[in-house]
Amino acid sequence: MSMYRPVATALAAALCLLTAACGSSSEVTASGSTTGAAASKSGYPVTLDNCGEKETFEKAPDRVVVMNGASVAEVSTLLSLGLQDKIVANQQSYGMSEVPGRAEAIRKLPTGDVQLNEAYDIPRETMFGLRPDLVLSVTTYGFDEKNGFATREQLKQVGANSYVSPQGCDDDPSKMTVADSYQLLRDMGKIFNVSERAEKLIAASEKNIAAVSAKVKGEKETPKVMVLFSNMSMGSNDFSSVVAKGIINDILAKAGASNAFENASGTTFADLSKETVAATDVDAVVVIAYNDPDPAAYAEKLLKEFPQWPAARNNTYVTVSDSMYLGPSNDLAVEKIAKSLHPDAF
Repeated sequence: MSMYRPVATALAAALCLLTAACGSSSEVTASGSTTGAAASKSGYPVTLDNCGEKETFEKAPDRVVVMNGASVAEVSTLLSLGLQDKIVANQQSYGMSEVPGRAEAIRKLPTGDVQLNEAYDIPRETMFGLRPDLVLSVTTYGFDEKNGFATREQLKQVGANSYVSPQGCDDDPSKMTVADSYQLLRDMGKIFNVSERAEKLIAASEKNIAAVSAKVKGEKETPKVMVLFSNMSMGSNDFSSVVAKGIINDILAKAGASNAFENASGTTFADLSKETVAATDVDAVVVIAYNDPDPAAYAEKLLKEFPQWPAARNNTYVTVSDSMYLGPSNDLAVEKIAKSLHPDAF
């Protein structure tokens, strides 16, 4: 599948899938304009410093619009926190998930009957017509006026807050780690006054990752892994959807592996020739499915194409989907990859 720039950017943000003037994108600050008793009882007001913008919430949002961005981080985070009833229009979907029932739950969400613009997201006037009180975007790209989108200031003028996910401020997901997924959960927990729920999800994920990492820590081998999207073209070479940097490298490290192409690019994706790929030792392949119904077939075809790889000789590959991106389920990717590459440790 060929990808236009907006989709590729947002995928990168979601690795995000895939920005960080704000580092961890937000901080909760005190608001002195409301009495302490009222604030402590209701949890509001909450003020976030998000990509240089002050966003104050007087109550939990009731009309949330989730912009496309080829991400599922934001909608999956809302679902994991039990906030699906707050969504009036969702444009995010990958068609599959490591979490049972999540893809189906996303498909059932309202879309607002939105006609996307040439930048593959919600145009300005359509956004206003949805009457949102919170708009979520993977990166600041989703609030860029020249792309036909409503700006954050324009949204404020109609009474809507806005939020850019962690590492979305500079549109540079190459720095992203699993900690950014936790930051997204925490921020949504604060905005919707469900922080306890968010912290339980984070604690469970951290516990699972720690247990997996402890099991693979003593393994002598650290497999070199090729991570790429199945049946996707994002550049001019044969292998233009190979991941070089970002949250995926953090996931690999926690699973006892390393990225064979980490140094192939200074950005999230590497655009590689077949010759370069053939000349690299690859111990295992991780194929990320983006609306691909049969990523295993793609992985098997790839291994046949490069029989010299140790991965091909041992038929070692893993297929994953949304757990490899920014979002609430990174621990599932860590566990699945670790069990495939280090079966004797489990």
